[in-house]
Amino acid sequence: MKMHLDSTRGAHRITGYGAGYVSVDETPLTRSFILAPDALITDWQPQSVSELDEAAMQALIELGPSIVLLGTGADQQFPPNALLAPVLGRGVGIEVMATAPACRTYNILVAEGRTVAAGIFIP
Repeated sequence: MKMHLDSTRGAHRITGYGAGYVSVDETPLTRSFILAPDALITDWQPQSVSELDEAAMQALIELGPSIVLLGTGADQQFPPNALLAPVLGRGVGIEVMATAPACRTYNILVAEGRTVAAGIFIP
């Protein structure tokens, strides 16, 4: 699916996604990554929800979001509660969903001016 949304204050946007890729600012990415309006981290180590660990979650929190999105691939997969608890304990909301809805939600939250960080796994 190709997405066309207006750029908001130079923020990073998801511009498309499909099987095997997610495009950020028209650049296709084929490995998991972290995205925030002012940050793109393309060397995020976990490549699946089963590989998530505290360090991977910490990398999301360090961006200072009010909400974290986890796009878990083709299907929604919840990580262990032990990984979510530290995020919630800091007063940061977390939403876990398949990658396609996470991409759409990320763009909506950026358009609203929300402080969001997304950890995206490629479907």
